[in-house]
Amino acid sequence: MANYAKPPGRKLIKRMSTRTKWLLLAPFSLILIGAGLCVFSEAGYAKQTGQPFRHWFLWGTYSLILINGGLSLFGQAVRYRVQLDYRRFVRRQLKKQERQLLPRKRKTPPGKGGV
Repeated sequence: MANYAKPPGRKLIKRMSTRTKWLLLAPFSLILIGAGLCVFSEAGYAKQTGQPFRHWFLWGTYSLILINGGLSLFGQAVRYRVQLDYRRFVRRQLKKQERQLLPRKRKTPPGKGGV
């Protein structure tokens, strides 16, 4: 089995933070969904006006590709966002446990220095 060269953008994507991936993927996926819905309405209009089957069928197929691609990318963006929220939650819980385990330094009131 031959080893194929990895795409040039693979390293770039691996080095991106989860937050950056989420910030790029969420709006891009919403734009794809919107574009797919616009193309879908165009396909419906072409069918209503009596254009040939091939014309509106190809527009409809293209629109479904855009809509489904946008939905799958949006699902991935949601996954990245859940990872971010979970990491934040775990960090807060660990800090809270750390504060409970460490002995507190008692502050002495001014003028009552305890040496």
